[in-house]
Amino acid sequence: MNRYILFILISCLIIFNQSCTKQSFEVGDIFFQDLDCGPPCQAIEAVTSGYQGAQLSHCAIITHIGSSEYDTILTEAIGETVTETTLYDFLNRSNKVFVGRLKNEYQYMIPDAITYIQTNLNGKPYDYIFDITDDTYYCSEIIYEGLKKADNKQELFSLKPMTFNEPGTDSPFVHWVEYYEELGHPIPEGQLGLNPGGMSQSDAIDIIYIYEKPTGMQY
Repeated sequence: MNRYILFILISCLIIFNQSCTKQSFEVGDIFFQDLDCGPPCQAIEAVTSGYQGAQLSHCAIITHIGSSEYDTILTEAIGETVTETTLYDFLNRSNKVFVGRLKNEYQYMIPDAITYIQTNLNGKPYDYIFDITDDTYYCSEIIYEGLKKADNKQELFSLKPMTFNEPGTDSPFVHWVEYYEELGHPIPEGQLGLNPGGMSQSDAIDIIYIYEKPTGMQY
């Protein structure tokens, strides 16, 4: 086979794969990520395993579908604020990601949820305390709040008492002791909240795509 034909075939295959990937995602799809950010991520992952045992420390939601990874936008709470990130940059941070989609019976909630997130939460401060009751937001919280505003009679991702303790003990991870001492705030042990691992196990979503398996994931 001459090189020109081989080049055309490879180019067509690349375009086909990109097209399939692009078409497979929709506004409202939730991206669950194994962020590998050291002790903070390890502590989050240890307390709740995710879908099929995946170790998850972050999540984001698609708020705009573009023509490629470079202009498809996810909204996430990371760093200092709730912010918009391209799909390319999100995956470049860590490719250990799988994608969840609300089941058909809940799809009606997405437009109002996305509007609320974009209008009311984008730019809000990051919730370093993990307090679901204040006007700051962590990654799981923005998705929860958006869907709650869309229909407060539904609770697709339930709030549960949070724990900061090492599994099987009554002692918090050293990381959390140091973290909250630096913030000058007591550890909110037992307060209501949610995390990416628990969200990924919700019966309200289907897992539709896997990039690279997060650590611990079995299938």
